[in-house]
Amino acid sequence: MLQSSTLSNQLLIAMPNLRDPNFARGVALVCQHGEDGAMAIMINRLSDYRLGDVLAQMNLRSDLPDVIDSPVLVGGPVQPERGFVLHTPHGGWDSSFRISDHVSVTTSRDILEAIASGNGPRYALVALGYSGWSPGQIEHELRENAWLTAPVDNAILFSTPLDERWQASAALVGVNLGQISPYAGNA
Repeated sequence: MLQSSTLSNQLLIAMPNLRDPNFARGVALVCQHGEDGAMAIMINRLSDYRLGDVLAQMNLRSDLPDVIDSPVLVGGPVQPERGFVLHTPHGGWDSSFRISDHVSVTTSRDILEAIASGNGPRYALVALGYSGWSPGQIEHELRENAWLTAPVDNAILFSTPLDERWQASAALVGVNLGQISPYAGNA
């Protein structure tokens, strides 16, 4: 059985047999994993919003085209009205949680203010909602071959095009998802 800390700072990559529309062909960064369950942010689901839309809803403004046009992701089906910013650790923002030496997640307004003014972290992605699993649920799904795990790669998080992240994440551990049957089984 997996130890409670083994999935934090890992990528969860949906196997081809995972049919849940929230997670099919998905990649999620596990932010926390312990005896209370797991919490992750999907990193390859485009929402209908741009960052300029989110900033406007918060009465924030930016004159920076790259900020205004930046995509906002669907982080998962839980609390889709709540924003999360995955970023390289830079700055002392409120409500930050350090996932690793290289990645943090922040839920506070101050990071969005900094991004809007061009003073945010060097690399960041904004997501609405998160993915959550109850105690033991993710371990069960791993035993059922629903997910593959891989180490986090900041290039995948912040640079790889969204539509390439699923395959690129699996390639981190030498897996070509195009060669895997969409049907799972146990020998």
